[in-house]
Amino acid sequence: MRIITGTAKGCRLKAPKGQGTRPTADRIKESLFNILGTKVHGRHVLDLFAGTGNLGLEALSRGAAHAVFVDRATAPLIRENALHTRLDGKADILKSDVFSSLARLAGMGKTFGLVFCDPPYHKGLWERALLFLDASELLSEDGILVVEHGLDEEGRIPALGNLVRVRAERYGHTTQISFFQRQCYVRGDGN
Repeated sequence: MRIITGTAKGCRLKAPKGQGTRPTADRIKESLFNILGTKVHGRHVLDLFAGTGNLGLEALSRGAAHAVFVDRATAPLIRENALHTRLDGKADILKSDVFSSLARLAGMGKTFGLVFCDPPYHKGLWERALLFLDASELLSEDGILVVEHGLDEEGRIPALGNLVRVRAERYGHTTQISFFQRQCYVRGDGN
């Protein structure tokens, strides 16, 4: 697992031992960032269930302005990877529960132009995070939410009031990435 391009291109990231963390594979990450293209540059990023920090660090390497990483179990590893890639000056790492962090960030009035949500599959976590983000103002009006989930979880997208899925990509037999944006932005009502 490595940073694919940008200021930290080629830096290898450390991963925890064991099967508790499932980092996004380089080929999936490369496809994801090809889809996002220039929409990463200058954005404030929120990386939920950050694991190794793989997605948020890639975004920083490609020109994102700042990233907040949230993962109670792997925060020290994310810090180590941020230091190794020399992206630590643009990174805040929260060692806390994702849902309490979401509530705290929303209460502070924070907004993010790019949100990654890559929790363990089949635990209902991405659906819960999606509902929270739908009901909050954490995702900016023109923001993009990227959710990685199991391909067999496709039918579990909850009813949403503000967000709409604008794209879905399948990878192999197990992984799907869904892209969400605010309905008003997709319809063109936004400024």
